[in-house]
Amino acid sequence: MTTDVHGRDLRYFVAVADELHFTRAAERLYVSQPALSKQIRALEGQLGVELFHRDRHGVALTAAGTELLPHARRVLGAWEEGAAAVERARAAQRSTLVVGMSTSPGRGGLLPAIRSRFTSAFPEATVRLKQVSWDDPTAGLADAATDVAFVWLPLPDARRYAWTVVAEEPRLVALPDTHPLAAREEVDFADLADEPFLALPESAGPLRDYWLALDARDGRAPRIGAEIASTEETYEALVAGLGVCLVAAGNAPLISLGGVTTRPVRGIGPSRYALAWRREDAGRPLVQAYAQASREPARR
Repeated sequence: MTTDVHGRDLRYFVAVADELHFTRAAERLYVSQPALSKQIRALEGQLGVELFHRDRHGVALTAAGTELLPHARRVLGAWEEGAAAVERARAAQRSTLVVGMSTSPGRGGLLPAIRSRFTSAFPEATVRLKQVSWDDPTAGLADAATDVAFVWLPLPDARRYAWTVVAEEPRLVALPDTHPLAAREEVDFADLADEPFLALPESAGPLRDYWLALDARDGRAPRIGAEIASTEETYEALVAGLGVCLVAAGNAPLISLGGVTTRPVRGIGPSRYALAWRREDAGRPLVQAYAQASREPARR
């Protein structure tokens, strides 16, 4: 028995088996009745067996046809599932991925490198960047405004997310040029503990605590000089002398403008910048591809 049977042949067979009438089956398939009859005869010739009894009383399945029918249905069902999976993948390739960020991930061409690798895998996908306020430390992930996001760790409700670290950088202290500590080459965090600090909004949760370096204060509460929610607000607050703040080394150029200095800090660990996504979305093709694209430059 040959196995070179086309899906069309099985569809024709199943339609006739369902209708037990060649004319009705032909109408259902949008083909002519002679063409359908010819195709069924060809299938029977391939299989070397009759599938239907045909006489003046009508059409009936033979024993061989009855045996074949459930297998033909399963084959067609599996093919339909496969075709649907291909269409979903095709739709994913053509869809949009929203990438959130609250701080520009410049860092030596990191973003262009990730985008180039991602578009190589999904050339028809659209990447849309979304700037999110510092009020939201998840950069849009929490309320599904973004699909993936560049964020600073730690994240609030961290169990909801997965991430890959794309940069690990020392935390510096930013302070006005006129500050007494600005004259030092390096600053001990102990010398900063009593300084007024610029703080992220309270909605930033553990990230606010991290940039206040609560873990290095031995239980002493920080003095808050002002709250800041953007790079511009940070720079203005520093120039105004409202406080000092910790900043990742990669972000130092954003605020080291006239009147502001940054210095290395001893006694605290580095910052971690990551690409994050919701765990429930880990199986989405575009999310997977962007995460993989982020891992490659990070390893370099």
